[in-house]
Amino acid sequence: MALLRTFVAVVDLGGVARAAQRVGRSQPAVSLQLRRLEEVTGAPLFQKNGRGLALTEGGDVLLAYARRLLELNDETVAAVTTLRLAGSVRLGISQDFADGWLTKILARFARAHPSIVIEVKADRNAVLLDALARQQLDFALTFGDKNARGAIALGRVPMVWIGSSDRSWQGADHIPLVLFEPPCEFRRVAVQTLEAKRLPWRLAFSSPSLSSQWSAVEAGLGVSVRTPIGLRSPLIILGDQDGLPPLSSGSLRLLLHHAEGKQSTAARKLQDILITTIREKLEADIGRA
Repeated sequence: MALLRTFVAVVDLGGVARAAQRVGRSQPAVSLQLRRLEEVTGAPLFQKNGRGLALTEGGDVLLAYARRLLELNDETVAAVTTLRLAGSVRLGISQDFADGWLTKILARFARAHPSIVIEVKADRNAVLLDALARQQLDFALTFGDKNARGAIALGRVPMVWIGSSDRSWQGADHIPLVLFEPPCEFRRVAVQTLEAKRLPWRLAFSSPSLSSQWSAVEAGLGVSVRTPIGLRSPLIILGDQDGLPPLSSGSLRLLLHHAEGKQSTAARKLQDILITTIREKLEADIGRA
């Protein structure tokens, strides 16, 4: 499993150096593991691609199986070592995470710990933090630098302009915006950026549902500011070439808040998994962008 774990880390992080840091080995040791894996499989796994590495056909095949094997291995170990772990966990997440890899992680956790009941609430930051203060959640995953006291910083995520691929909104007298109602950090940054550049704008669509906002943007009603997390096709990241200026604030912190008082064993277990997994995911997807 160690060889497969190193192989997947090299692919996810885009190189040997960063993979070595993740798996806690030296770069020569990681290179040796890759050569050993090629000896075991009897096929080359990587090929030169400019200054980097690209998977061969054999590497692509191995990667799919490696992910499945590692996932099954981790679930098995977790299930056996925490047979008596039970209880309930109430987690609040930003709507950006409601459709994607985070929900898959939660599903894996639920399968590995069938005696733990997980309740997930996807909503805006303000709603989640209020629920946390009322002891209605055990912890909450939110964006922003406000209300960060006691929270665990997981990393920074970029804010970007997002629009439909057909750019049907271009040519309008005012830039049409699709946003949450205030308070919203994404709304504040979008408006502040346009007003600083004296670019006229108007609110074209507002909804408390992020999914509804994506539908409005996809239909061409306007553009929005969000993170690239959970971005769905055919939405695209926009920029200078589309007549949109750089945002006044380029990124937000991703924070994990926990409720006051003693955490249950089940809550601590899920929190530890989320911290590790989210940090690795941000490093892989955003750190190398």
